[in-house]
Amino acid sequence: MEACGIIAEYNPFHNGHLYQLQEAKKRTGAEVIIVVMSGNFLQRGEPAIVDKWKRAQLALAGGADLIVELPVSYSVQPADLFAKGAIEILAGLGCASLSFGAESGNGETFKKAAKLLIEYSEDIDYQFKKQNEKGKPYAVRMEQAIAAVIPSFPINLSKPNNQLGLAYAKENYFHGDIFHFEVIGRKQADYHDVNLPNNTTIASATAIRKQLLNPLNVQKSSRFMPAKSLELLDQSQLINWNNYWHLLKYQIISSSLDELQKIYQMEEGLENRLKKAAQSADSFERFIQTVKNKRMTRTRLQRLCIYVLLQIKQSDLTALNQIPTSRILGFSPLGQQYLNKVKKTSSINLLTKINKRTKDDWSLDIKAGEVYQLALDNNKLKQDFNRKPLNIIDITTGD
Repeated sequence: MEACGIIAEYNPFHNGHLYQLQEAKKRTGAEVIIVVMSGNFLQRGEPAIVDKWKRAQLALAGGADLIVELPVSYSVQPADLFAKGAIEILAGLGCASLSFGAESGNGETFKKAAKLLIEYSEDIDYQFKKQNEKGKPYAVRMEQAIAAVIPSFPINLSKPNNQLGLAYAKENYFHGDIFHFEVIGRKQADYHDVNLPNNTTIASATAIRKQLLNPLNVQKSSRFMPAKSLELLDQSQLINWNNYWHLLKYQIISSSLDELQKIYQMEEGLENRLKKAAQSADSFERFIQTVKNKRMTRTRLQRLCIYVLLQIKQSDLTALNQIPTSRILGFSPLGQQYLNKVKKTSSINLLTKINKRTKDDWSLDIKAGEVYQLALDNNKLKQDFNRKPLNIIDITTGD
């Protein structure tokens, strides 16, 4: 039984995701689609619009066979670490292929680009340090360093999905080139598009979220999502950073400068700017606009805000150098069959449920789930403790 892996957030699950699932299965010939999905906090430093269980439910309805969770220690990270955790999990689950969306290129192009980056890493690092331009973001400086060393670099690194795809390719290289790559070209919508397009049924998740979070515009998103997605979202409380602003502000104001300095990825001196901005800002957006600059991009700052909100320190992330633990969120009958086949030989620690016996293996994610719950009006049902994986049969029969 051959499996194809997909790395996703499904924030929310829309027609573009449905298209990718269908194409990945068709092009690879895989019998099983395994999705490594971020939990309740995401790569660009945002809380998910609905929780991981609802997003996993929609992915199963869309054709995924097995959904496993990418731990928060990897899910709220720059591309390289995000990819490291996800690829490690898919490798441990025995996937033969990996499918991902990109703005350009094919599987061989990404593998070639990854090999070039690794072969010329010392020269690229030298060029990067040589620039010494403090006013430019890390990503821009790195792109310029690569261009200086490899003028004909085959991947356009200004595109966000290309950046993630390249990160996957590098991790695949480190694992001995174990995956066949099936690259699905993005259809019609660009990753950063904030407006819904005309005359198409595919839009970016960014544009869809923008409409969903405005109660007057919810129906504008209807043609860009499967009916089940729209139905579930219509019944759910939708979440964004505004729901956590008062909690984040409290953490920043009540913490000492020394305590803030210990937060993961806190640059020296930045704690002062955060404190000053939090004291005067009346909203999350005003806070972000006050603190961000050319060097401290919005995405990087939002990730830092997640670390502050969850009180994540460097010592909390020792697991980054270990084999990841992953939580099983749901499966189809085929996914359950595949899981029973591989779980005894898998190189990763797979958790079926969280209880007193397993809680130490999932402690940071338990905390992340509890904090996420604080924004929910109905927060009686925990995100982790005593929740069992979703079974697509139970979902479709209503049991």
